[in-house]
Amino acid sequence: MQDVKGVAMNKAMTDGLVLMPPAFAEGLGRWSSEDGTPGSARYEGAPNAALVAADADFGGCLELVKTGPVTKLRYMGETPLRPGMYLKITARVKAVAGNLPTLRIAGWAGSAALSHVPGLTETGPEVALTAYGEVVEVSAIVGSGVRGGVAMPWGMQAVYGHFGLDLTGPTGGTVRIDDLAIEDVSHYFLADSSGVIDLRDYGAVGDGVTDCHAAFQAADAAAEGRRILVPAGRYRIGSTLSMRSEVTFDGTLVMPAAARLTLQREFHLNSYIDAFGDELTGFRKALQALFYYSDHDSLDMCGRRIELSEPLDVAAITGASTLEVRRVIRNGQINAVESGAWETAFVTSTASYSAAAPRRLTNVANVANIAVGALVTGTGVGREVYVREVNIGAQTITLSQPLHAAKATQSYTFTRFRYCFDFSGLSKLSQFAFSDVEFLCNGRASAVMLAPAGNTFQLRDCHIKAPRHRGVTSIGEGCQDLHLDRCFFVSNEQAVAAADRQSIAFNVNANDAKIRDTRFQRFGHTGVLFGNGHLFVGNHWFQGDNGTDTPRKAGIVFTYPNLKSVITGNYLDNSFIEMTNEHDAAPEFNAEYSFGGLTVTGNIFTVNDSADSFAWIVVKPYGPGHFIQGLSVVNNTFKSLNGSVARVEKVDTSFADLEYNAIRNVTFAGNTFNGVAQNTINPVSLEFSQGTAAQGWVLDPSGYLPFGGWARVVESVVFRTPLTDAAGAALQETPWVTANYGPGSNQVRLNFRTACKGTVNVVVRMDRPI
Repeated sequence: MQDVKGVAMNKAMTDGLVLMPPAFAEGLGRWSSEDGTPGSARYEGAPNAALVAADADFGGCLELVKTGPVTKLRYMGETPLRPGMYLKITARVKAVAGNLPTLRIAGWAGSAALSHVPGLTETGPEVALTAYGEVVEVSAIVGSGVRGGVAMPWGMQAVYGHFGLDLTGPTGGTVRIDDLAIEDVSHYFLADSSGVIDLRDYGAVGDGVTDCHAAFQAADAAAEGRRILVPAGRYRIGSTLSMRSEVTFDGTLVMPAAARLTLQREFHLNSYIDAFGDELTGFRKALQALFYYSDHDSLDMCGRRIELSEPLDVAAITGASTLEVRRVIRNGQINAVESGAWETAFVTSTASYSAAAPRRLTNVANVANIAVGALVTGTGVGREVYVREVNIGAQTITLSQPLHAAKATQSYTFTRFRYCFDFSGLSKLSQFAFSDVEFLCNGRASAVMLAPAGNTFQLRDCHIKAPRHRGVTSIGEGCQDLHLDRCFFVSNEQAVAAADRQSIAFNVNANDAKIRDTRFQRFGHTGVLFGNGHLFVGNHWFQGDNGTDTPRKAGIVFTYPNLKSVITGNYLDNSFIEMTNEHDAAPEFNAEYSFGGLTVTGNIFTVNDSADSFAWIVVKPYGPGHFIQGLSVVNNTFKSLNGSVARVEKVDTSFADLEYNAIRNVTFAGNTFNGVAQNTINPVSLEFSQGTAAQGWVLDPSGYLPFGGWARVVESVVFRTPLTDAAGAALQETPWVTANYGPGSNQVRLNFRTACKGTVNVVVRMDRPI
């Protein structure tokens, strides 16, 4: 960039203008005691003026006696003045005898017609002489514009001036005056006229060493709406800096890692990339500023792509411990590039566990090498259990969830995945959102790890593509009220058989997740959720593979038994809903809510090329004594392609079965079944015909009853034909009902006093309403 200051300083020379008056020693015939115009009185031969050849302070100078109210000294040469030009007139004066006068710079404004321009300010500020022999400098600036520091703004009509000095105040004093100086100071105002301030005018040095913090502050204070230009060079800023003005960076900044730069006027990623000359450094500094006051609630990435070579440890970058005000990162792309920083860390260690302290491991060997955020695996450990806190001194670990069947002392593996955004170092993070951000994990990195506490974390209109292990991971309650809205998750395991996939799109440890209008493609599990109050609305998740008769894995895993949750209007493809209690240190039933509290309505369920054992709704108790209390599966469509499945629901008895005599408030109604061998309906209305006369009719509705439930309640018995005896004679009989009949307690017996036959409609339930 051309040096604008240098251009201005050389203006007089390059334009051929002569500004500097001659020295007094060259003769006083060129100096007037009036206005300096042609014909005005001159000082040559005047009795009150004399040349001094060798003054101790000035060398050659003019000695002048003040003889009237205003004694004038004017250069008779026509000093040119052009639009945009600013001239500084300076005089150095000292009193040598008599009364002490007052000084001021003065001039006479001339037009292009060689006439006086009236109505202008033609004098500068006054300066009083207060002592003999003391050199006093008086100056004033004249120019065309009304600018700060311009004492004589002459507008566009004045094209030249006769400049000099006035002596005012008491008469009779004698002063000596050094040669007057007139210089072009247009560069003072070039930045002002173009709306730009040059940072160097405020003391900045672009050597990468000098601390320019004060210069930036001074320029910002003086800017008053103008842009600040940071010229080419490297400018060191030693501490946190906040700029209210717009800044243009031709040069770049160097700052300590802990020092923040806040660009309030243009808080977006492009500004920070310009400021630091590097995309990743700029993004780090912008992220750092976002966590503090920046006069903005969001960081606009301006559609930029950041090549990320290592995890962003947000706590380390920002120096923050908490953030509980709304902040958003929007409109950009994060691309994980090849780097050893993405490598997964593994630590194996022994530890002790007690259900009395369900979220703690004690006596942890090698505890200092175990990282917060590590996935915990081992005997009796449920899915998605993470290290929330490490206490090295106490040799303890706080877990995100209890363990359902851990031994008193055993070996555990702690696996630390690497995330593009890692918030685990913060103690709490609330109201943080990503909007329109694409995470290109490229099979190298996972996407986002949440803080251990906080609420209302949101991803909206985001794409998470090919995460190596996880999409969004919660290691505590930082997922309270998690929002995933209109997002797109694509796993890195597209070609892996469904049963062998290890990736998980997201997990939840707290309540009230809202998962809406989001697509999940071929993960091991789409979501693993503890807590209750979750809403799944309008999503599509699918987990099939290219095999035939292959097993499938759960799409959504609920690990809190009584969910108080809704799944509605979704497309559940080649995966199933699984209800477990694997995050319970005492998984056997004990005076608590059991499985249920779930509404599944208006969804599309499909599967293709799966094993016959597949079912879309699975209950898996991890301990005995549990039952279902409150489950509504209504108005859904179930369809199997390229083969059929036995039924839509089942109980996984790997650990325990249900207590069927305690099930209550279960509804399967209004669903459609295609490619399903046995429809599931509760309550079910069936027609039975007894062809031979008998006192006991055994009716079998068991195939229709959900989860292999018992025939616990008969709601109604309606005869479709007359009851007749063996000979066909009509009978008047009212039977009584035996529910829970048969070896499986899943049949109904109608009991008559007389052997009879006929056809009957029976409504049977496998539950009780209360």
